[in-house]
Amino acid sequence: MLDELDGAERLQLMKFVCSFAWADLEIRPEEREFVSRLVRRLELGRDEAHQVEQWLKLPPPPEAVDPFEIPLAHREIFIEAVRGIIQADGEVAPEERESLALLEQLLRDAA
Repeated sequence: MLDELDGAERLQLMKFVCSFAWADLEIRPEEREFVSRLVRRLELGRDEAHQVEQWLKLPPPPEAVDPFEIPLAHREIFIEAVRGIIQADGEVAPEERESLALLEQLLRDAA
């Protein structure tokens, strides 16, 4: 499924993943490892991987993470990746659960 994404969509996916990693205001080692594996699976270039590292140091601004910009054909990919990052550390914080539910609701309503 990930191979269906073009370069811009792959980076957009990582922006969402990093944003959700920050939902509980902490990046844990397991989340960092999840992000690293996803970067490798997406075969991001050096510049894109560097950008992802920056998002792990400082989250993307909220206005840069707009669910309505997710292509309709790829919404399930984004939801699954977000679900993966919030479960990566073995604990799903209430903030993470609420953020995922909101994303799913927004994407359903926008369909």
